Amino acid sequence: MRFMPRQDLVGFAILALLLLLVLPLALDAFRLNLIGKYLTYAFVAIGLVLCWGLGGILSLGQGVFFGLGGYCMAMFLKLEASSPEATKIQSTPGIPDFMDWNQITALPGWWEPFQSFGFTLFAIIAIPTFFAFVIGFAMFTRRVGGVYFAIITQAIAAILTILIIGQQGFTGGVNGITDLRTLLGWDIRTDSAKLILYFINCALLFACLFAAQYIRRNKAGRILVAMRDQEDRVRFSGYDVASFKIFVFCVAAAFSAIGGAMFTLQVGFMSPSFVGIVPSIEMVIFCAVGGRLSLLGAVYGALLVNWTKSAVSESFPELWVLVMGALFIAVVLAFPNGLAGLYQRYVAPRLPEFITGKPKKAEESPVDDAPAAMAPSTASSPTATATPSDSSKSDKLDGGLHVSPSN
Repeated sequence: MRFMPRQDLVGFAILALLLLLVLPLALDAFRLNLIGKYLTYAFVAIGLVLCWGLGGILSLGQGVFFGLGGYCMAMFLKLEASSPEATKIQSTPGIPDFMDWNQITALPGWWEPFQSFGFTLFAIIAIPTFFAFVIGFAMFTRRVGGVYFAIITQAIAAILTILIIGQQGFTGGVNGITDLRTLLGWDIRTDSAKLILYFINCALLFACLFAAQYIRRNKAGRILVAMRDQEDRVRFSGYDVASFKIFVFCVAAAFSAIGGAMFTLQVGFMSPSFVGIVPSIEMVIFCAVGGRLSLLGAVYGALLVNWTKSAVSESFPELWVLVMGALFIAVVLAFPNGLAGLYQRYVAPRLPEFITGKPKKAEESPVDDAPAAMAPSTASSPTATATPSDSSKSDKLDGGLHVSPSN
């Protein structure tokens, strides 16, 4: 497959072996459910690889889309758990308990479509993607980018958190939507259900990985890399830069929303604590630690950082903020390409010699070995052109971009 070079195919196979065989056999139901929870954040990290790593668009508000997807799923599950028989002790049976506590006597009209599972699945993708489209259209058509865009997305995350908490009667407030029990009559709280949800989560994760890999390896991916390095020259070449930015921002939002929906299913609740500024910054750290140019690195980064968070919080809960700051500083100063960059620099060159006894050839360097800083880089050469004819060289760079000086 053109969009799946051999080294990437091997990496996908190793990840599949780890997630689908090794971890289910090695961990108990509780720990495996934790891994499933960590993998829901990997959806966000994968979207950030496309949005930030390829396109140079740093979004500090991905928790917004993660939360919207999670709330859409939580609304359906809450309505299913709030049947008239299950809520007959309330003043108004048939509505969620937090609405009854806030003296709301009828189900709001915008809640009613979420009684349909089909509509809920549609809304999980459509609502966050539409919201991302509105934000992207408003920002990118006015050429707002860089630090300004990052700050605006942070502000949007803060605004949505305040809105959710303030509308307690309709959203559950600071507690969120809790006590979610069944999905279409299927009890999602049992160990067997959590195991099935884990495998569903893995299947969706690999679907997003393949979709992201396809985008990354085709013409759109090359244009995104060119935009990241020389946006003005791409615009002068006749491409609509705003459209490409809106596209990749919407794709990242859709991936995040899928992760949020799976988070709700596996954890059993959704609250505004997963929507605000702090979780959004943590999601960027997942991507940065794994490697913002590597899709597989994003998955490993999400697993590693969340496992570290759980391990540190169990013994020293007050130290996690310091550890998170140290991780971010380490990525900026020590390994700007993340774990994937360390692997490509120190481990990958030795693998062929270890396995075959022959040194690795220079032309076989992996895709993600292209140097990159934490911030979008600026190429020093005057022109950036994609040359698909020279496929042997294009595989060495992220997305196949060539930077060639003009005469």
